[in-house]
Amino acid sequence: MYSEIQNTITTLQIEKISIDRKALLQSLINYLQSKIDKKEAIQLNFICTHNSRRSHLSQIWAQTLASHYQVNQVACYSGGTEATAMFAKVSETLQKQGFKITKLSKEDNPVYAVKFDKNSHPIICFSKTYDAAFNPSNGFGAIMTCDSANEACPMVIGAEERFPITYEDPKKFDNTPLQDEKYLERSLQIATELKYVFSALKS
Repeated sequence: MYSEIQNTITTLQIEKISIDRKALLQSLINYLQSKIDKKEAIQLNFICTHNSRRSHLSQIWAQTLASHYQVNQVACYSGGTEATAMFAKVSETLQKQGFKITKLSKEDNPVYAVKFDKNSHPIICFSKTYDAAFNPSNGFGAIMTCDSANEACPMVIGAEERFPITYEDPKKFDNTPLQDEKYLERSLQIATELKYVFSALKS
């Protein structure tokens, strides 16, 4: 794993997560542990309305932390209730945190290859609906990363379980002096909570 990402993971302070958030995350921990105990493959689909910000940050950090904690049967995806594009500030924020990102296409909804380790398979990121052919059609855990998607999708077709683990949208700070700070803050919050989840698992 790239040293800058490794260093970030080391400094994430899971003890500062609130009791309420830990209780919310426990259901995801239980789901993952059950899969590990049964030696089953784990598919996680992080879902937000536009699949542009929080869902991508969550997908990338989840795959990275699964590798860090050697939970090797995890495959992470993301999707939305509609497709737009992965917001450029997400890529910029992750690059500043040490990820190596290659933009593979230049259309309105570009495809990105994201690497956390020089020998890892890249995480492929682009905006899509949660039920797009690129994503698993069944047998996955659905993590709802925004309130609007959680409310718009009372049932996620194909999901084994759903987890409403929502985050404040950094979009509200776009084109303000706080934009860089708030995107980094959200990325670190997501990374910290996912560190808490994956560090709790027993092989």
